[in-house]
Amino acid sequence: MATREHTLAAILDIGIVPIVRCESREMAHEAARAVVRGGVKALEVTMTVPGAIKVLESLADEFGDELTLGAGTVLDPETARICMLAGAEFMVTPGLNTKTIEICKRYSKVIIPGVLTPTEVMTAWEAGANIVKIFPVDNMGGPSYLKALKAPLPQVMMVPTGGVSLDNVADYFAAGASAVAVGSSMMNTNAMREGRFEVIEQLASDFKKAVVLARQP
Repeated sequence: MATREHTLAAILDIGIVPIVRCESREMAHEAARAVVRGGVKALEVTMTVPGAIKVLESLADEFGDELTLGAGTVLDPETARICMLAGAEFMVTPGLNTKTIEICKRYSKVIIPGVLTPTEVMTAWEAGANIVKIFPVDNMGGPSYLKALKAPLPQVMMVPTGGVSLDNVADYFAAGASAVAVGSSMMNTNAMREGRFEVIEQLASDFKKAVVLARQP
């Protein structure tokens, strides 16, 4: 079991959190394996995946400390606790729920709540969020919106989510992102439906390289 500090360091080090949101438990498991083969050793499995808790359990058993495993679309503290017991080391929420932040702090798990406005960012940070997820960032102007939020709040670590792609990942890091979360740009639905998980593996590898390049001075 990783410490909260180790989990946070792993997320920040790799700089990218793939969002595994799939149509079936089997698809999610294969997608996660592909992400790991692509060199990205952190990911979140969303609670919208059928049998998501079992996916977390099986990935935790298969990869152990090799993978920094998170749960996404966590709506409440009860779900957060179930995900922890299934092996999730970090929780990601679509919106701000301070009780979910509270339970993650209680059990020393990393919590990344979804926020959008400056007020929500401050509320989440003061409640004990480790990082905040700026979502849906693309709808608000993308990198320019992130940069605007970071200007008065430079101490807050932010992970832009929603619309992050290979084409704009460098712009998000230039705007002040501590890491990025990537969903549909990596989780190619058609490829997964056709069983071509090598596509996901290649995309994970491409994103990893793009993040390394984006962080170079």
